[in-house]
Formats: sequence, C-alpha cells, structure tokens
Amino acid sequence: MKTPHRLARLAALAALPLTLLAGPAATGAGAAQAPAPPARPTAADDDAGYRWVGSWTAMPQLTEPANLPPPPFTGDTGVLADATLRQTVRITSGGERFRLAFSNEFGGAPLPLTEVTVALPRDGRAGVAEIEPGSGRPVTFSGGRPSVTVPVGARYVSDPIDVPLLPGSNLTVSVYLATGQASLDVTSHPGSRTTSHLVAGNHAAAGELPGATPTDHWYFLSGVEAWSPPGSSATAILGDSLTDGRGSTTNGNDRWPDRLFDRLAAEPATARVALLNQAAGGNRVLNDGLGPSVLARLDRDVIAQSGVDRLILFEGLNDIGTAEATEAAQLAVTDELITAYDQIVSRAHAHDIEVVGATLLPFGDNEMYDDPDGWRASARAEVNAWIRDSGRFDAVLDFDAVARDPERPDRLRPDIHVGDWLHLNPTGYRLLADSVPLDLLD
Repeated sequence: MKTPHRLARLAALAALPLTLLAGPAATGAGAAQAPAPPARPTAADDDAGYRWVGSWTAMPQLTEPANLPPPPFTGDTGVLADATLRQTVRITSGGERFRLAFSNEFGGAPLPLTEVTVALPRDGRAGVAEIEPGSGRPVTFSGGRPSVTVPVGARYVSDPIDVPLLPGSNLTVSVYLATGQASLDVTSHPGSRTTSHLVAGNHAAAGELPGATPTDHWYFLSGVEAWSPPGSSATAILGDSLTDGRGSTTNGNDRWPDRLFDRLAAEPATARVALLNQAAGGNRVLNDGLGPSVLARLDRDVIAQSGVDRLILFEGLNDIGTAEATEAAQLAVTDELITAYDQIVSRAHAHDIEVVGATLLPFGDNEMYDDPDGWRASARAEVNAWIRDSGRFDAVLDFDAVARDPERPDRLRPDIHVGDWLHLNPTGYRLLADSVPLDLLD
C-alpha cells in the first residue's frame, strides 16, 4: 500500500519536465530547468524508509597497458592531463536523486577530479558524445565541493544529484582532470562494451565534443546509486566474461544481465529490483587474474554495495580452464572451487544476502579450455553437480542445461556462440536471461 508521502513523491515526479525522464524509449528532449543546488536526503525521506540502492556498477580493476587511454591522453608518467572524459552508463533502478561513486583503488597516484557533470545523452543513446541541451547538472562532493582528489586506494561518492531518471535510462558522466593522474597505474573497467570519449581541455559542461577520441573502456567511475523507496533492492552478479558481455553488441546493452533487467523492469512485482553487474573478463574465483579473485572482492563488490540483498554467482570456468589438464590438477581445482562456493555462501548469509548459484557452461571444442582427455570437462560436471544438488545455495539457475547442445552436451549450442565455443553472442545472452524465473528475484 502506498503511503501519502509516497503518493506525493510520485505526483511530484509525474509533474517534472519530460526532458529529465529519459528511459529506454526516450528519443529526444528540449531544454531543462537550471540546475538546483545539491540536495541532501531529508529527515522526511529517512522516515519514509528511503535509502541508497545501487543502480549501476562496473568492477574496478587495474588497467592493463593496452587498455590505457589512447594517445595523446597517456603520457610517459600519467594519464588525462588537461583532458575531459565523457562516458555513458545504463542505470537499472530509477529515481529522483542519484549519486556517483569514483574508485582510485588501483591508482598509483591521487585522482584529481577537477570538474564533474551529469547529463542526458543525445536521444537517450548509449556511447554518444553529445548531450541533450540544458540537461547538464554539476556534481559536487562532501557538501558542495566542486572538485575533489581521491586518495590512492580510496572510493569517493558524490553529493546527491537531483536528476530524475526512469529505470533503464542512459546517463552521461563527464569528468575534467586539470592535472591528470600522475601514474600509469589507473583504475578502470576495460570491458565496458560502451564507447567513451576523450578530448583535450575542459569540456565537462559542453553539449558536444567535436574531434573527440573514442575508446571502449570506462575509467574511474565504479557506481551509480539511486535514492530509493521502500521495497527497492539490488541483486549483484559475480561473473567473468560471460557476464561482462564478451560477444555482446557495443553500445547495445544486450549482455544477459541487461536482458534480464529488461524483463524485471516490465513486471510490477520486480520493477524495483536493480541489477549490479560485477563481472570482468578473465576473472576467477580462487586466484587473481584480470582483477581480484571473487574471494578477494566479495566484500567490496557485493557486501559493501548499497541495498544488495541477493547475489547471483556465475563464475568458475576460468579456474577450471587455467588449471593444468591433468587428473590431479582438476581434482584439486574441483575441491577448491566447491570450498570457495561454500565460503561465499557463508559470508553472504552472514549479511542476510541470499545466494543463487548458476551452473557453468560447457566449453567442448574450445581451443584453450577443451582437453583431449576430458579432465576439465569432468571437473566442470562435478562442480555443476554440487551447485545443483548440495543444497547450499538458496536457489539454482541451470544455465548449463539451457545452453548446451542437446546432441553433444559437452559443448554449446552451435547457434549461440561467437565462433570460439566459449563466449556467447546476443542470442545466447538472451537465452540465459529468458531462462531466469522472475519470481526468483521478486
């Protein structure tokens, strides 16, 4: 039942200019009102049960040399000196007020954010450099500071920003760094599958960026949180490249979590469930790879995230595939993975977070992971049997059963991968998303 306070907030939201309500179907907008001063959550909001809930995330990791900003934005000793970085992200939960999170976890020097703005991207599209005229809002920190320096290893959140957005909206975030970051150790999320833009000088508030350099990576930005009404929650997803979206469409937002969100947003019972994609290509459960291991990042990427009450764990294939293809090595990694899963469940349950286990996909005929003696396939089968039958998970998603070839269960269906028998195409990602029962996330 909606309280009078909630009904009043909904009425106020309905009365706002359409330019600020850019959702998945938005196709354009006119000028918005001048930005208001940064607002803090009020006591009335707190009394109504409102809280911060994660709406978008990107797993922070150390940037590999090949994924640093392209020339001339990377120098001999640092990156992005006197440069503007513009990137778009797709939020999941909507709301009237948001805040940003920036990470310098892997930075080798302090991260100076000289000016930050948010805006609506032109026509609501992902990966564009242009913004809707008049939609820009300044971003401040710690009670109105227009700039801030994030210490090495730290994560900073912005002040609340009054910019109402519908679920599924794309949001443009522009950052100007006057002096740049004085290190080649940079925090980023290389697998953005979304185009960002770089341009020399301060253009954080500019409507267009002529001559900007495109790059398909996110830098520094690690989260967007929404000030959310009672009943809102977030589900975090821990995964590897199959969740990060290798093989999906750049700027298409058609990874399986994106497709699952589209289904959730369309149903009233799940419309307040946000999805936080905390995956990275090459990631592993047991050991660091591309980014920290799941065991090392569980607290950061799940437990510490605002509003998370559920975790989907879909990872372990890289642990099996990078272990030696011998009986002893695969028996060991099987035992270690099962132990790790048990640890993850115990640690999440201690914080009242439900854990959903997803079975690992087959990799038969993949040049890297398939082995002639079948030791890795046996390890995957045993791990999947434990996921299905151990009873340790609160629920199970049998992605293996959905994606495997009925004629050859040791490999993927031929029509759902990109040609390597390991990574899925958009058809395959939709298949996974459509197999998730929505009442599981209700």
